[in-house]
Amino acid sequence: MSDTTYNGWSNYATWRINLECVDGFDPRDHGFSGVKTDDIDEVYDFAEYLKQYVEEFLFANSGGLLVEDYARAFLSDVNWHKIAKHLIADYAEEVTA
Repeated sequence: MSDTTYNGWSNYATWRINLECVDGFDPRDHGFSGVKTDDIDEVYDFAEYLKQYVEEFLFANSGGLLVEDYARAFLSDVNWHKIAKHLIADYAEEVTA
């Protein structure tokens, strides 16, 4: 089995989506204040919200079905829970600082 991690993330897709679509994303601006990384249900809900948010962002002005198919295949590789935990941890660090 090969290592698919990329720059400390689960894989390239997770790294790229975090970098280009949710960098600077503040959970508080989206109704997720007080979320903690050790609350599995909250992380799951936030991860699902992030997935929907990014899909809406990417497909609002998509040029065609083939492009969407490739994008959806790429998005299926994203570890949404990892991104959610990262954003929640950043939020918690910011609040306690």
